[in-house]
Amino acid sequence: MNAKLKEYAALLVETGVNIQKGQTLIIFCPVDHAEFARECARAAYQKGCREVVMSWMDNDLTRMKYLHADESVFNQTPRWSVDFYTDYAKEKAAFLHLRSEDPKNLLGVDANRILNAQKSSGLALKEYRELRNKNCSSWCIGCLSSPKWAQIVFPKLDEASAVEALWEKIFMAVRVTGDGTAVEEWKEHSRRLRERMAKLNDYNFASLHYKNSLGTDLVVELAKGHVWEAGGDVTADGQFYMPNMPTEEIFTAPKRDGVNGVVCASMPLCRNGNVMDGLRFEIINGRIEKASASQGEEQLINALALDEGARYFGEVALVPFDSPISNSNTLYYETLYDENASCHFAFGRAYASTVKGGIDMTKEELFKAGLNDSMTHVDFMVGTKDLSITGTTHDGRQIPVFVDGNFAF
Repeated sequence: MNAKLKEYAALLVETGVNIQKGQTLIIFCPVDHAEFARECARAAYQKGCREVVMSWMDNDLTRMKYLHADESVFNQTPRWSVDFYTDYAKEKAAFLHLRSEDPKNLLGVDANRILNAQKSSGLALKEYRELRNKNCSSWCIGCLSSPKWAQIVFPKLDEASAVEALWEKIFMAVRVTGDGTAVEEWKEHSRRLRERMAKLNDYNFASLHYKNSLGTDLVVELAKGHVWEAGGDVTADGQFYMPNMPTEEIFTAPKRDGVNGVVCASMPLCRNGNVMDGLRFEIINGRIEKASASQGEEQLINALALDEGARYFGEVALVPFDSPISNSNTLYYETLYDENASCHFAFGRAYASTVKGGIDMTKEELFKAGLNDSMTHVDFMVGTKDLSITGTTHDGRQIPVFVDGNFAF
């Protein structure tokens, strides 16, 4: 276990954010995982990191705050917090986000408090969000096993066994075995993803048509000049990094007003400590006109109410049903893992890099190119064993992209 934890920490630092000599590293970490954060810091300093700056989090204190803090707290974002994110982004520091959240941490919390906090931080951190969308610096998200999360994933196991079982699932997903080969494994994994990405870019589809037995029947026009991405990203000054660990997706941008039909989620969505399930969207000219859920509908409606852009799609991502995380037959209640087991969409912000020349475009130019803008970006899963996706080229040819849940090429 110690060997695997050490290898995982090194992987997140060396391949995830790809820390550079003289670069500052910001680590966001739950207090319960302080030793793992220290291991990440050691790995960063060994690579010549200028400074490691820690930002600690605590799920229990977060819940206390949302339950008991004064109402006014959720309508404002402290200036020091805005400066922290924005100044380090301008400095081109790397950001490593270590997550180990209880999927039900905010169950029972007033949904309006969560919505108000999101709106406040979204507006306050606008400059930081734009810097990140322009790939000003590298960032990476990784997950850590914890008792509350593990026992939701493995409810039939005792606490210790559940934590160990979740660690093994995490190690499997990120290709960590403890023998020091993870970095090389990720290079090969990235190469394979980028091979398929190149094929999708060569097709240059005008639209994709999704259908499955859940009721999904959706036509998604792709943004003009769209670019499929996978297997890592590159900062504006050329630093390669892996934003998500794990990652199995190949993704691009839909045309903001070019999505029409019905789409049904295939997995629960856990967001802000609440579980939403049975999601169904009806979309007309890109806008989500109707949304419902069998569980957590109030939280879903609030997520769509954050701003006008939250009612439009910003990402379309392809993940084969026959993939490592999907084949683990585990529902993680953690979007980073569940989205990499399934084809998915995101409502909200699109990534500037998913359109040709997007990194150098202004906000107005990106909008004109068909990309959506929002304070939020929420992934939800739609992949199933019977999902079919048919691509239509600009000259009218129809090409199978997915057949029975997997790539057709």
